[in-house]
Amino acid sequence: MLKYVVKRLLIAIPTFFGITVLVYFISSLAPGSPLEMLMADPMATKEDMEALRTQLGLDQPVIIQYLRWLQSLLQGNMGVSYRTNLPVMGMVLERLGPTLILTITSTILSVLIAVPLGIMSAYKPYSPWDYISSGLSFVGASTPTFFTGLVLIYAFAVKLQILPMGGMYDSGVETLASMSRHLILPCLTLTVFNVGSILRQTRGSMMEVFSEDYIRTARAKGLRELRVVIIHGLRNALIPVVTVLSTMIPFLFGGAVVAEQVFSWPGLGSLMVQSINSRDYPTIMGITVIIAAAVLIGNIVTDIVYSLLDPKIRESR
Repeated sequence: MLKYVVKRLLIAIPTFFGITVLVYFISSLAPGSPLEMLMADPMATKEDMEALRTQLGLDQPVIIQYLRWLQSLLQGNMGVSYRTNLPVMGMVLERLGPTLILTITSTILSVLIAVPLGIMSAYKPYSPWDYISSGLSFVGASTPTFFTGLVLIYAFAVKLQILPMGGMYDSGVETLASMSRHLILPCLTLTVFNVGSILRQTRGSMMEVFSEDYIRTARAKGLRELRVVIIHGLRNALIPVVTVLSTMIPFLFGGAVVAEQVFSWPGLGSLMVQSINSRDYPTIMGITVIIAAAVLIGNIVTDIVYSLLDPKIRESR
């Protein structure tokens, strides 16, 4: 197992740097320049612009700019934000917590809802319950995140007025209870989208498992039906479900970008949008580093979970 994890880490390292190269060069191709945002003063002269360009290193070729950024990163320094003139590391870490709270809570809630619904749909396929749950999951997965968020805001914040419209805390009240109330709507927005994918995969996997000989044998031995479904069925059906969860990691961050904008949630998503609008390359790259690392680590953890669920995979390694 240790040998396999080390091998996966060695593969992840060049993948990580490949992601940073792509994002850096794509960002440099975007129209506009950070100087246009930084030199908003109408009294700024052309000489001021050129001096600032040289100071920031923007007069160098893109490859040189990237290598300088990479050198700083390897030294534990993500640079300084063009927009706020603050260290990128501190800005990213400050926003990382709210994003993790939102995405992790949404993922846990999605699994707790989708997996039982998927099991029940597979246990009684083509029943009214199966059609209802499958239809709701299809609608949830097909509805854009921003639209779901706006509908929830209209229903619970505008009409019923029982939940706040946005933000992370009530004004001047930074308590767990306040954060929990503000978390409900953005969390539900992401959960509605995630439940559809997990439910469909759970249903399909469980239906395939229920048709296997070992399930019929377990029932013939007189085992309790709950034990057959959970112990013999669910464990063998979880590998495809875990695969779906691992592929959802980048989409969780992508959905969080939209949800954070809609609900003014102070996470990485809203910071990314602000940074893109102001061509704040150091901050964009800092967020990219965090997301890329999260995705790669998530894939490694997924492979480890595979080996725990299926002894054959563990033996092959």
